[in-house]
Amino acid sequence: MSAPTLVPSRTPRTSRTARPAVAALAALRRIPLGPLLAWAVLVLLAVAALTPGLLAPQPPNAVDPVNALAPPGSEHLLGTDQLGRDVYSRLVHGTRDSLVVGLGATSLALGAGALLGVLAATARAVVDEVLMRLTDILLAFPGLLLALLVIALLGPGTGHATLAIGLSMLPGFVRLARAQALLVGRADYVHHAVGFGQPRWTARLRHVVPNALPPLVVFATLSIAGAVIAGASLSFLGLGPQPPDPEWGAMLAEGRGQFEDAWALALGPGVAVLLTAAALTVVGRDLQRRLEGRHGHGRR
Repeated sequence: MSAPTLVPSRTPRTSRTARPAVAALAALRRIPLGPLLAWAVLVLLAVAALTPGLLAPQPPNAVDPVNALAPPGSEHLLGTDQLGRDVYSRLVHGTRDSLVVGLGATSLALGAGALLGVLAATARAVVDEVLMRLTDILLAFPGLLLALLVIALLGPGTGHATLAIGLSMLPGFVRLARAQALLVGRADYVHHAVGFGQPRWTARLRHVVPNALPPLVVFATLSIAGAVIAGASLSFLGLGPQPPDPEWGAMLAEGRGQFEDAWALALGPGVAVLLTAAALTVVGRDLQRRLEGRHGHGRR
């Protein structure tokens, strides 16, 4: 008795009409939805900071005691505060002050940290030792405590809060810039440039500084989220932008005692701070993965 023959099963072929749909679905799966949504949030924040009138045409400081603590509705999307001011309008207009503190403090820490870090890595050992010991002193203080100390000396306000937060962030940037400058400075192409007669400082400016900046930019993107939260914390304590300027931390402080009667007064700025920090963190992580992937491919 002969053995039964096995007929190979045929895999169903995809019809020509279904192939574009399958390709589109596969392409859709490859789209990083997290970074895409994060960038969308950042674009919306940029519009709110640059042209708040497009999103909230009502004036943020218009007082209407008759409609104080009004619930959310068609006229006031997030209700009103205890003075009758539109919460949604103040939330949108407060984006500028909230982002100015975060971006300003991070830019200050990035610029000063890159300069001091590269100087410590390329200057004499005495300069390096002095700068690193000063950095250690700043690192001994918790960031928020150091910011409170600076504001206690200078007084409250947007500029002083930005300076205080930037100073508290400075040690991390100095150490990272120094480490990157030392790493790049040992590369062969830097030694070859000096060996071919290029002045040492010129070689450092042309090769060390540009190649040490990308990790600093990624670190700065990740640090903006913490700076925004720190700025909101200082404003919550009354040490940031002063009334009647709208700011998310100050709005959160005003609404904490009215949560039962006007929940949107505190929930709105709280969600705004959370979404901003989350979007900046996601974008920073995405930039970090791209940078590490590019360097990883370069090493293979």
